[in-house]
Amino acid sequence: MHEDDSSFDTLLKEAGCSRRVIAHCHAVRDLSLAYSDPTGVLDRDLLNAGALLHDIGRGVTHSLHHAQAGADYCRKAGISPDIVRIVECHIGAGLTSDECTLLGLLPIDCMPRTGEEKVVANADNHVSGTRVVSIFDRLESAWYLGRKIRVRTYRLWLFCEQIRRTPSLSG
Repeated sequence: MHEDDSSFDTLLKEAGCSRRVIAHCHAVRDLSLAYSDPTGVLDRDLLNAGALLHDIGRGVTHSLHHAQAGADYCRKAGISPDIVRIVECHIGAGLTSDECTLLGLLPIDCMPRTGEEKVVANADNHVSGTRVVSIFDRLESAWYLGRKIRVRTYRLWLFCEQIRRTPSLSG
C-alpha cells in the first residue's frame, strides 16, 4: 500500500464502494503504475489517484452510469479535474458523446485523451476483479461489443504497450 492510499480508500468507502471494488481499484492502480513510462512523461501521482478512484461511482451504481456518477461525485468532493476526467473516461476504450447518448448516458465526450487517461482505461480493461487478463482474453470476452469498439480497445492496448516498452531517455 502506498503512503496516501488510505485517504483514497476512505473516500471510496464513504462513496459506498465495497471491499471487492476497492481491491479491484488497487489492482488497476498496480497495473497502471506498471504501464507508466520510464521516461517520466506520465504523472505517477495522477495515475495512482485516477486508478484508485476510477470506480468510485460503483458506490452509486454498477451500470455503465458508474463512470459519470463517479466523476460527478469527485467533482462535488473537490477532486482535481484531471482525476475527475480519468474517472469519467475509463469505460472500455472510451465513449464518444454519441455513444454515450445511445447508451442512455449524458452526451459527454468520454474518450481518453491524455496518457494517464489512456493508461487507466487500458489497465481497467485488463483487470477482472483483481486478476490481470491478457488483451486476447479481454477481446474474446468482448465479442458482443462490435468490431469498432474491439479495435479501439486493441489500439488503446498497443498505445500502452508502446509506453511500457519505451527505453528510458536518460540511459
